[in-house]
Amino acid sequence: MVSEQSRPALQVDVRRPQRADARRNFDALLAAARDAFATKGVEASLEDIARQAGVGIGTLYRNFPNRQDLLNAVYFGEIEELCIAAEKAADLPPWDALTTWLQRFVEYAATKRAIWESLNREAENFKAAREAMYAAGTPLFERAQQAGEARKDVSFDDLLRMVSGLTAAGFVDQAQRDRVLAIALDGVRARSSF
Repeated sequence: MVSEQSRPALQVDVRRPQRADARRNFDALLAAARDAFATKGVEASLEDIARQAGVGIGTLYRNFPNRQDLLNAVYFGEIEELCIAAEKAADLPPWDALTTWLQRFVEYAATKRAIWESLNREAENFKAAREAMYAAGTPLFERAQQAGEARKDVSFDDLLRMVSGLTAAGFVDQAQRDRVLAIALDGVRARSSF
């Protein structure tokens, strides 16, 4: 299991507040923004995001002085959640750990797609974020390969590109998305594990 000390540090431009109430507001704003950006795009109303989070617009601007700061925080928050999801899944059986993490990756991919064009991907912290995501997910994938449950001729990068491409499609509902992901992952599963 990856410990927090060994997890690559993310260089996030926005620092989370220390006080518990301020931290709750910050996290509520990130969750509301993630949902709003995923459904309405990057031009989603900041007032609606604040209202959805249960805070005033002043609280939003205190935490995120401009829309770009909020977009960056949402993106890096998603990367952080992927790293945490890998830690939580690490104790599951190899295939279950990998598929559990990939289900969280699908959520990340949807958010990323919604805000990707608005991010400064040339910044050094984006490279660090990608490295952190790979460092979190690669051990789960390699463990599934070593257990004979994932094909040896597939790389982790192949897997992420396949799942990312898959998530670009629109789905009727969550159940269809889960079904399509399961079908794709059957192609990654080693034949001896069927």
